[in-house]
Amino acid sequence: MFYSIQELVERAKDYPTIGELMIATEMELTDRTREEIIALMERNLEVMESSIEEGVKGVTSVTRITGGDAKRMNEYIESGKFMSGETILKAVRNGIAVNEVNAKMGLVCATPTAGSAGVLPGVLMAAREKLDLTHEEQIDFLFTAGAFGLVMANNASISGAEGGCQAEVGSASAMSAAALVAANGGTPEMAANALAITLKNVMGLICDPVAGLVEVPCVKRNAMGASQAFISADMALAGIRSVIPPDEVVEAMYKVGRAMPQIFKETAEGGVATTPTGLRLQKQVFGEPEKVTV
Repeated sequence: MFYSIQELVERAKDYPTIGELMIATEMELTDRTREEIIALMERNLEVMESSIEEGVKGVTSVTRITGGDAKRMNEYIESGKFMSGETILKAVRNGIAVNEVNAKMGLVCATPTAGSAGVLPGVLMAAREKLDLTHEEQIDFLFTAGAFGLVMANNASISGAEGGCQAEVGSASAMSAAALVAANGGTPEMAANALAITLKNVMGLICDPVAGLVEVPCVKRNAMGASQAFISADMALAGIRSVIPPDEVVEAMYKVGRAMPQIFKETAEGGVATTPTGLRLQKQVFGEPEKVTV
């Protein structure tokens, strides 16, 4: 077991990959066999693939507030007129697709939460195409992400209700960045730096869901998280280091989350949730609140 990013980096030296360290940790914590643990992760991968496929075809949320953006992004990519890199845009498309499926009450894999479920699959599927990852390498990618996510969950938070969206989409983006570095041949130290760079760039991000639903601005925040993961990974692979050590960044995120007012922690009482349009959409979905008489 490891309890910090530094411990993770040090212990990874005894294993072929960070993913293998995580598998050994899971075996230790759950008493499951290696085969059982890998089978569970393979099921997660299947759900990720199917949710992206479904979302890209075009879906609409139960409330009809969101939907169809993954399909629009796919058509935009196919037009060839985009200004960003194709791999990043495919990750963005995939991330949107998963969260649109989530908004229609479809099946997604929480990575680490349902609200941030699009980031990691979005990055992985785009990286799979770019790096020609084998099935085994994709599974290793997911275990690597899980290793870094375990540390953040234990030392900070992955919950928007506890630490704001920095803890939810931010953690998902950081996990993805670290796994992306490893998948592209980077060292565990580089992966850790990618995590730190990501968290610093989303530090203080609030959780302000319109009408309390995981739709606005959540779907597009998954797009942001997926794109940030690629930028952070490339920075780390270029040899750029975080001046603030990764564990100190994780601690800072925890402290920021603790200090964040409740209105910015998934309560729909601040941010875009309280804009005129946000309030109108809330009434559209739930109707006028009942008046209490005494």
